Amino acid sequence: MASRSSSLLQLLVVAVAAAQFLGSEAGGISIYWGQNGGEGTLAETCATGNYKFVNLAFLAAFGNGQPPVLNLAGHCDPTNGGCANLSSDIKACQSRGVKVILSIGGGAGSYYLSSTQDAKNVATYLWNNYLGGKSSSRPLGDAVLDGIDFDIEGGTPLHWDDLARFLKGYSNSGRRVYLTAAPQCPFPDAWVGGALNTGLFDYVWVQFYNNAPCQYTSGSTTNLADAWKQWLTVPAKQIFLGLPASPQAAGSGFIPADDLKSDVLPLIKSTGKYGGIMLWSKYYDDQDGYSSSVKSDV
Repeated sequence: MASRSSSLLQLLVVAVAAAQFLGSEAGGISIYWGQNGGEGTLAETCATGNYKFVNLAFLAAFGNGQPPVLNLAGHCDPTNGGCANLSSDIKACQSRGVKVILSIGGGAGSYYLSSTQDAKNVATYLWNNYLGGKSSSRPLGDAVLDGIDFDIEGGTPLHWDDLARFLKGYSNSGRRVYLTAAPQCPFPDAWVGGALNTGLFDYVWVQFYNNAPCQYTSGSTTNLADAWKQWLTVPAKQIFLGLPASPQAAGSGFIPADDLKSDVLPLIKSTGKYGGIMLWSKYYDDQDGYSSSVKSDV
């Protein structure tokens, strides 16, 4: 009887270990929403069930004392309070377990941090207007976002580490502030490489597109695999493979769904920090249904 119990216990341990291993490989999809009025509502985006994270793109101007500017393209006009209606959509997403994150920066924004104090001022603004603080003029209403995404593609590389520290400090206020980033795949990133070294970032979705030296080319995973190994050294909880959701979404780097499933995902899913994939963007994902095609394999 003791021998049988021991065997059952061993089987249970093996089963639990296998479940944990498989669970560690199970990834999610992060999507950018906000830069095309034809991509559906935020609530509809989350209702697809395809996404674990939605990044609201973008807070396109901030820092150096300039007034912060939220740009959600054709979705709403923040200058007349029109984006406050998104509050119910944000809450609907969160009720589905989707984390909703404000992405700051972008490829066409006007932003940089001039000093540590400037970084502190921006962090205070973000906390009071988008996170768990209080303000009489919250652009997205009373919904509390889950965190801040650093999509920094210009300005200077200075003080992003300070901003990360100040933002993460608000996690002590009772609600966790998630920090994410979308660096380019050449390692280290020219803009937020220093900030990522703080170890304060939870998720890093690396843009493996528009960068020939480190992206996938048809039939060859070498450049991507080499870059992926470098990104695994970043002290973040999880690393995501950032991709264009259709050939039109980027100048280069699109990976056909079948190639992603057969050539790329088997290569990176077994690595310890694998978190899933990031897609630019919801509008382009709608064109070809990319996320639906790959979700079960991610």
